[in-house]
This record gives sequence, C-alpha cells and structure tokens, in this order.
Amino acid sequence: MKSAAANASGERSRIPATSMQALTLGLQGELFAIEAESVREILDVVPITEVPNARPFVSGLINVRGRVVPLADLRVMFGMDRPPPDLDTRIVVIEINLDGEPTIAAILADRVHDVTDIESASIEEAPKVGMRWRPEYVRGIGKREDEFIIIPDMERIFGSEGRKVLELELEEGKTL
Repeated sequence: MKSAAANASGERSRIPATSMQALTLGLQGELFAIEAESVREILDVVPITEVPNARPFVSGLINVRGRVVPLADLRVMFGMDRPPPDLDTRIVVIEINLDGEPTIAAILADRVHDVTDIESASIEEAPKVGMRWRPEYVRGIGKREDEFIIIPDMERIFGSEGRKVLELELEEGKTL
C-alpha cells in the first residue's frame, strides 16, 4: 500500500508532512481522528432542533453560544447504525474550510477519547476495497500501537461533492 504522503500520481497529499495532532473519537466502536486545530469545543448533548425535510446527514441545528450551528452525523456518511445518544455521546464543534470560507459545524460522537499525535509515517491511503467506510471520505488510516485510526476528509464530507454523492444515494435508496 502506498504512503498517503507520496502517491503515484504525484498529487499533493492531504496528510500533514510530519505529524497530525488529532482529537480521537469513537463512532460505532471504530476510532476516528479529526485535526485538533479544527476543534472549537466539545459539548454534552444539547437540545437539537430537527429541520423538516432535511437530509439525514445534517438533519438538525443546535445553539452554540447564541450561534445557529448545523449538526452532522458522520455515521450517515459512513453507513453506520445511529443509536440514540447516551451518557458518553458528545457534540464536537469544528471549524472547516468550505469553498474558501471558514465554516462552523458540529458532529456527533459516540465518545470522545483524547488528543494524540499521529505520525505521518504511520498514515496510509485508505484501501479501495474491503473497507467498511466509504474510501472517498477517508483522508487516510493511521496506526497507534495496535489500533487503526480512520482520518475522515471533513472538507470533502461537508463540501458539495459529499452532498452530491449522498443525495444520489438517497434518491436511489442506498443510504439509511
């Protein structure tokens, strides 16, 4: 498997050059990591305002310090079950770059673990086959001791490309 830092087409990788400081979180028993610098805050579950006719991926809004913030569920994008929140469920408020604009969004996490460094040498491209997760939404897979850590591509997931793919699948009845 090729290293994500140097792919065959010579494209610039989406993985940092040395290491990535990441917040690790759990989704359906899998370990995910998002860049720590994108995290604004971590909240206990707050009241969620459901948006009628909204897509399942971003079906609600929350109030974060007086600001309306869309709440996304990554489990939808990764084809996972969506059990109701429990005592460990958290909301991670992040800032991502969408179409050149900084955007505040929030994601649900079954559990938030810790902040850790993931060395770029331990990050590889997501395999094209045999994965439970959609490879187009995975920047890479890191390793920490005996664990694999999935690094989602948040810009692609939240961006127009991710929305188009999800809309097509919903129309075809493939998701949910």
